[in-house]
This record gives sequence, C-alpha cells and structure tokens, in this order.
Amino acid sequence: MENRQGYREKIRRICVRCGYEPIDPWQREKYCIEAREPDWWTKVPPLDFIRRDLEDIERCDVLIAYMPRLSAGTCMELFHAKMKGKQTICICGLKNPSPWITAHSDILLKKISELEEALEKICEKKV
Repeated sequence: MENRQGYREKIRRICVRCGYEPIDPWQREKYCIEAREPDWWTKVPPLDFIRRDLEDIERCDVLIAYMPRLSAGTCMELFHAKMKGKQTICICGLKNPSPWITAHSDILLKKISELEEALEKICEKKV
C-alpha cells in the first residue's frame, strides 16, 4: 500500500470541501525516507514514526481511517483516537471487520465516496 497513496488526495479534497484542514502524516513521512529505495519501510525509526502519528491524532478533530485491508497501524490509530475522545470515521473494505474496528468507529463506511456525507453529519452535530 505504501506505493499506492492516491486515495489520500481524494480524502483530502473531500475534507477541504467540508471545511476541514487535513493533517496527512504521509506528506511528512514520504520526505523522511526516499520511498523508492528497496525495503525503505524497514529504515523508518519506529518509535519516532509512531510518536509523530500520535501527535497528529492529538491535533485532529476527526480521524479518518482508510482500511481497504487490515492494517495493524491503522487499527492502533483508530483505537488511540477514540481513547482521546476524537470523532472517528473508518472507510473499511473488509467483509467482516473486527469488533475492535467497529467499536472504535463512530461512522463506518464502505467507500470513500460516502465520506462527504459523513463529514457533513458530524458538522451538523457540532452546530
């Protein structure tokens, strides 16, 4: 998945249209290590990487977790966001997502195309 990041731009555009300022950790991380090197992922210092992601979650209002397949990191981020009282939206392509995913998702979507409506509902609740 690390080399297929096109979904991020789709999600970013929807967030901007709905009045949110996206925080995308990939925008930072892709410059830390040249992703074209073989096995680049193994060169990422794990504790620094995790710390930066958790700091991003602390700064956000809504966490959008994109999970077309199971991802340990995305599950951990979803859990952390919920424990910090953040709104969570999970775009999950899994047939039978784990109760850990469903219980920590305020809104569970199947496709990115459903995101704009979900964000609008969150905005309506805040007003």
